[in-house]
Amino acid sequence: MTLKDKRVIIIGGSTGIGLATAKAAIEQGASVVIAGRSLEKLEKAKAEINSDALQVIQVDNKNEEALKAFFEKVGHFDHLFTPGAAYVLGPISADSDIAESSFNGKFWPQYYAAKHAVPYISQSGSIVLMSGAAGQRPIPGAASYAACNGAIESLGKALAIELAPVRVNVVAPGTIRTEKERTEAYEAYKGMCLLKRVGDVEDVAHSVVYLMTNRYTTGSTLFPDGGYVLS
Repeated sequence: MTLKDKRVIIIGGSTGIGLATAKAAIEQGASVVIAGRSLEKLEKAKAEINSDALQVIQVDNKNEEALKAFFEKVGHFDHLFTPGAAYVLGPISADSDIAESSFNGKFWPQYYAAKHAVPYISQSGSIVLMSGAAGQRPIPGAASYAACNGAIESLGKALAIELAPVRVNVVAPGTIRTEKERTEAYEAYKGMCLLKRVGDVEDVAHSVVYLMTNRYTTGSTLFPDGGYVLS
């Protein structure tokens, strides 16, 4: 159960969890395509990984037609991971652009990525969507964000049924330490999860690789959150 000789697509792979997953997949012998909106970030990631097994392609994952063209260009592959997202949090009283940003920046990009991946994905392959632990344990002032994460988890189950034997799963991280410094949020999270620490991108990448390689797991949501949803 490895990714050796498999082709992996990561939309949102130039930084953070996506980049860590790209590194882990290449270490297992996969060829990887990372995609994202920023060509500068993609080129930086390419230089950091420095491997002939990596290809970078610029794509706007909020644009359905761009996603369709992307998969036409990529062609056949084995596994898809879709961590790329951009959104703004706000309470129920927030303006509509804030309220809708989670769905426009996180749900629909993954929905349409899965839609346009279908003609090209191996029947023994998989799709890993990304939600977040707030879908099960919401945070104050972020109702639409919590709802969006819950919707992604339901989408994963629905697609697991619709696309079988292609496996579809969801990874739902808690707060993860990235290159963005969020000291206050990190300290608060330590007190809200059982393991009393913030996760690293490698923790989530390990979970994603498991979901790609375990041939008997589908329709599941995995929570690399340090026990946040239980505490």
